[in-house]
Amino acid sequence: MSQAKTNARRCAVQALYQWQMTGQNLGQIELQFYEEDYLNLAQKSYFSVLFHGVPAQLAVIDKTLTEFVDRPVEKIDPVERAVLRIGVYELLNRLDIPYRVIINEGVDLAKYFGADGSHKYVNGILDKVAQKQRVIETSRAKKPRKKQPKEA
Repeated sequence: MSQAKTNARRCAVQALYQWQMTGQNLGQIELQFYEEDYLNLAQKSYFSVLFHGVPAQLAVIDKTLTEFVDRPVEKIDPVERAVLRIGVYELLNRLDIPYRVIINEGVDLAKYFGADGSHKYVNGILDKVAQKQRVIETSRAKKPRKKQPKEA
């Protein structure tokens, strides 16, 4: 994964956090991110995909999360909630990105922004979502690889 895409995810977490906490208009928040030059090292197009995609699919994302979390989605720490929503969005919509990359990025975001130990919670939830939503991909990853015969 490119650093620009990782930076886009970081900015999307911050923007979604702000949206969750303030209910502010998405366009206003996005404009602020551009004006303040927060996106200068980020892949701007991917930031936009995530930042607009999560709210557009919020009902589906939160319904998916509800199955695997131990409390109502609105009661999850707001940072963890933003990270989880991005991860679930990607697991559902970005089949071009391997599920392990999505989980690793989510864990890194939780380590970067979240409380101590929040990355473990994020890892567990995203892994469960991946097991259900990406059945073929995750089952392929579980199969032991056949050992290649050694050449003489």
